[in-house]
Amino acid sequence: MFAKATSLLVAAVVLAPAGVAAAGATRHSRVVSADPVDTTPHVLDGIVEAVALVGGTVVVGGSFGAVREARGATTLERANIFAYDLATGRVLPGFEPYLDRPVRALAPGADGTVYAGGEFTETRTAAPAGLGPGAERRAVTRGLVRLRLSDGSPAPGFDAQVRGGTVTELAGRGSLLYVGGDFTGIGGVRRTALARLDAGSGAVDPAFAVEPGEPRGRRVRVHAMSLSGDRLAVAGDFTTLDGLSRPQLGLVDVAARPARVAGWRTSTYAARCRDVFPGYVRGVDFSPGGDYFAVVTTGGPEGPGKPCDSAARFETRPRGSLENVRPTWVNHTGGDSLYAVAVTGAAVYVGGHQRWLDNPYGRDSAGPGAVARPGIGAIDPRTGRATAWNPTRERGIGVKAFLAHHGGLLVGSDTTRLGHEYHARVGMFPLP
Repeated sequence: MFAKATSLLVAAVVLAPAGVAAAGATRHSRVVSADPVDTTPHVLDGIVEAVALVGGTVVVGGSFGAVREARGATTLERANIFAYDLATGRVLPGFEPYLDRPVRALAPGADGTVYAGGEFTETRTAAPAGLGPGAERRAVTRGLVRLRLSDGSPAPGFDAQVRGGTVTELAGRGSLLYVGGDFTGIGGVRRTALARLDAGSGAVDPAFAVEPGEPRGRRVRVHAMSLSGDRLAVAGDFTTLDGLSRPQLGLVDVAARPARVAGWRTSTYAARCRDVFPGYVRGVDFSPGGDYFAVVTTGGPEGPGKPCDSAARFETRPRGSLENVRPTWVNHTGGDSLYAVAVTGAAVYVGGHQRWLDNPYGRDSAGPGAVARPGIGAIDPRTGRATAWNPTRERGIGVKAFLAHHGGLLVGSDTTRLGHEYHARVGMFPLP
């Protein structure tokens, strides 16, 4: 039943305009089903860290080496990235690029392409027929590449070599691609952890030079980004943006030329968590309308007075001053990290290795009012309280990737049990 319903909904996705899609763009009228679809393939080792949807094709990235179709018995070798058909779960046979190190971020591209960012330095693909068995093409693709889904090869014309670090996040729309990480340069241009590129050529946009600075840890790092309209939310290990105080979270006005840091500011994440988590904001996602966004964190069980191990909602354009915006609500796990968040209007989905939600007084324990939501949960966007949705998940390290689309919610993690069923590292909850 779910496979049939999903195939009908995929038609709407396939007809969507091609291009780089922004996060927070999909609105759901209800919470997704707690029963995962049966068609998603299994990732047999490692961890899934990123998911993208290109038309009706799901692209999965992370650190892994083998996958298997849900109804198949054949193990397929795939080096840190693979793709499958959303409706059927069939793994794309022609998309077999070899990326020599993990993929941390993905974003859909135009004309049947996908952007992959991460730690890799080289991409290998099979050479055309006639060059002999085992022949392959190699390309230097430090940290960022645009791949064709038809054959896995790098798309011609795109060149954006990353220097001094890696890519951890991608976001964009139309002709622009935003890149976040811990790098010091990209495309031969100095950029610290954040850049905007031409989506076709990879050329660095000189009209975007917003610079994160003054990290709490060893180096500046962008952990998460979300784009909505003329606002880019940026979260990570920094305390300033272009010299302005923005502890771990800020908004950038991307419509301005040059782009500039927006006046919106919160001191919420100026608070200290445990010393092992100097920078602890891990995920951010705008609502479909862009009027608010949600943030998730790690940090340790520090109680209700601090935003550690929590999810929070912030208004994009709050009433009153923009100088110290307070969260509309905060939902604490009581001591377990949250890494991923997806906002659909009907729910704020959160994932990590949490045991509970609604648990501000828990200290690695279930405090008064806590509800069990192992590994995955949904929060009511208005009240900030956990909804009844509780499919459960084997906890492990945690959920590292969500992708809401018109057919449901895709989930990427490091474990094999989702919704009381075997779904190794990839799963999908459909809309009822």
